[in-house]
Amino acid sequence: MEVAPGIRRIGTDSIVNSYLVEEAGRVTIVDAGVSGLYRDLPKELASLGRTIEDVDALVLTHGHSDHIGYGERLRTERHVPVSVHDADAALARGEVPNPAKGFGPTKPGPLFGFLWYSLVRGGLRTRHIGEVATFGDGATLDVPGSPRVILTPGHTPGSAVLHFVSRNALMVGDAFATYAVTTGAHGPRLAPFTADASQALESLTRIEDIEADVLLPGHGDPWTGGAREAVRRTRQNAPPPDG
Repeated sequence: MEVAPGIRRIGTDSIVNSYLVEEAGRVTIVDAGVSGLYRDLPKELASLGRTIEDVDALVLTHGHSDHIGYGERLRTERHVPVSVHDADAALARGEVPNPAKGFGPTKPGPLFGFLWYSLVRGGLRTRHIGEVATFGDGATLDVPGSPRVILTPGHTPGSAVLHFVSRNALMVGDAFATYAVTTGAHGPRLAPFTADASQALESLTRIEDIEADVLLPGHGDPWTGGAREAVRRTRQNAPPPDG
């Protein structure tokens, strides 16, 4: 579905998001969700008037399994290059353990729903990325849409936000979420499975002054209330340091 001009979200819901960004007839995919979303890719590309042959790049906001999703299939079958921040390259390749510090607050219903959603969409079949290119903080990527990289460590060491200036959009990955898959809570908040919550909150200062019409998270619906308000609410919703 269209979430902003020239940007579409793959799938019928926003539990786990994968985005298409079109510019000048070419396409960048941001995050690959879970493996089963691959079957929805041709339909969403067709909605842009494009096919999989028009996909030039997959850019990952970080290396968690629910973001690398169908990436290895795309890389090996369609020869689409995959890139991620250097600090998360080993995580995307499966060479280091997930740095997440547990589930955080949970409610059985939403957590089970997320696990079931992932299971039926191939979450257990996710393959790590065999080869990734890397980028650094501040880089402007040579892919359709030319996003600028803003490193926001905390959720993972290499978590990055992508600023698509031409689309006036911020792809925030899991710098914050608008839906907590472990509790069912809505609105900007730290994403579950964050490695270092204090660092994640501090990193938000790097995006709060950016002007963007829409902020697109890895989990949850688009946020159109501005970066500063999203950051304020994320801080407001954060648990105390000892809890």
